[in-house]
Amino acid sequence: MAKLLLKLQRYFRRKPVRFFTLLALYLAAGSLVFLHSGFSGEPRVPGSPRSPAAAEGPGLPYLGVMQLSRGFKAAATMPAGARRHGPWFKSTSKEPSDRGKSRDNGGPRSRALRGRSGREKEEDRARYIGCYQDNTRQRTLRGMSFFDYKKMTVFRCQDNCAERGYLYAGLEFGAECYCGHKIQASNASESECNMECKGERSNTCGGINRLSIYRLELAQESARRYGSAIFRGCFRRPENVSIALPASQLMLNMSVDKCVDFCTEKEFPLAALAGTTCRCGFPSTLFPLHEREDEQLCAHKCAAEEFESCGSADFLLVYQTQVQDNRCMDRRFLPSRAKQLVALASFPGAGNTWARHLIELATGFYTGSYYFDGSLYNKGFKGERDHWRSGRTICIKTHESGQKEIESFDSAILLIRNPYKALMAEFNRKYGGHIGFAAHAHWKGKEWPEFVANYAPWWATHTLDWLRYGKKVLVVHFEDLKRDLFVQLQRMVALLGVRACEDRLLCVEGQKDGNFKRSGLRKLEYDPYTPEMRKAIGGYIRTVDAALKLRNLSGVPEDYYPR
Repeated sequence: MAKLLLKLQRYFRRKPVRFFTLLALYLAAGSLVFLHSGFSGEPRVPGSPRSPAAAEGPGLPYLGVMQLSRGFKAAATMPAGARRHGPWFKSTSKEPSDRGKSRDNGGPRSRALRGRSGREKEEDRARYIGCYQDNTRQRTLRGMSFFDYKKMTVFRCQDNCAERGYLYAGLEFGAECYCGHKIQASNASESECNMECKGERSNTCGGINRLSIYRLELAQESARRYGSAIFRGCFRRPENVSIALPASQLMLNMSVDKCVDFCTEKEFPLAALAGTTCRCGFPSTLFPLHEREDEQLCAHKCAAEEFESCGSADFLLVYQTQVQDNRCMDRRFLPSRAKQLVALASFPGAGNTWARHLIELATGFYTGSYYFDGSLYNKGFKGERDHWRSGRTICIKTHESGQKEIESFDSAILLIRNPYKALMAEFNRKYGGHIGFAAHAHWKGKEWPEFVANYAPWWATHTLDWLRYGKKVLVVHFEDLKRDLFVQLQRMVALLGVRACEDRLLCVEGQKDGNFKRSGLRKLEYDPYTPEMRKAIGGYIRTVDAALKLRNLSGVPEDYYPR
């Protein structure tokens, strides 16, 4: 036996190619055996089917222009045969397995057939009602919307709309989800809804200006209540109230719920309670919601709710419903090449992405970037993929601060933020993503001190360089933009050379949060800045303040220091 092994060893030493060939065949055979055993299925106990709800798990909510629903991480890790059902599904009907069935991966017709097959299986969660026309200027579904150009699925859209109380969910262009209480367009041919979902190629997600619409089978009628309506304040009755708030209804048993529900069904973003009358409308120049009154003037008890206020005929109590104001949601590339390159310059963490969102809504044009961030592109910033010199975008995001880079631009909006807040925001982005958070270990480890030592001086030199080398620089403080968005956005739009009507800017105020607003729920319970860090940062603040005043600009806001 030993002699045989020795002969084999000498043989393969002389013929290494044959040795590796045999080894490869051996491994391939083992892999086939393993795969065969994996497809043999798993035993199931009769009478105890796998519960769909078992796959659910809590997840961080995500805001598109709005929040996504819970549990997608769990859904992503489920077996292919299992489905995750949200709490709003009525039925628990069994789903037949389609494993082993052949699929035709042909053209649009076969994709439409596959999509229809998938819809039939989902009758328990939502009922597919057809392919409908859509228009970017007059949406078919006028509620909340969100986009994901990488991972959109039919279920994701349905679950998102259902949890926010909408009756319909519609998918368009393979990656866009729209919600609403009413379908305001006519049917289209089924063959026109022919685009695969970006995150689920076995299903159809509408087409170009075509919506695949589902009616959501809500388990509880209470899911349609206003729930997340936002209190806007007490306001004096506008002079032309029937024009400013065109829809109204007398409600003798008035309550906040009833008025908000009524305006939501009428597809209006504002619900105004005026005693026994409920009025609905949009923010406009006739009713801009800029001058709040003392809330005591609206403190008149509701007829149906003892502990709620319902305003009066002269002073309206206003809520923002979950209906999305679509007057500022259309965006496109510039119709002709821009003659000038305008920078949207900021230190990282100073709110550049948020400012881009506001500018896109206010102007109706996409913004570009000096870089390429796939996550931003997938969430709707379509100018992200363009070269920054393409001339197709209204302005260009940049964090650059060198003389050569700055002089490449003809003008700039320079966004400045409190360095204490900007440094923490950028640290969270670096270690937790655009809307995530750095782990506790990062704050307590060596990463945070090293980050502050490297980035804090850059905060100052970034502003100084743009003030020194920039050709035409408009300084906007992040804090002023948050405090007085309407006025600051007017200044920014004027520099960009675009004439934005006031109604559009008022629409932006109602949609101001955007996709990348980091939740305030996970704030640090301690101050991460040491006395040495604060001393150094205080010096940088004073340097920037002096540079701004030297150019006859207002210095940094007072809340920058003392800290």
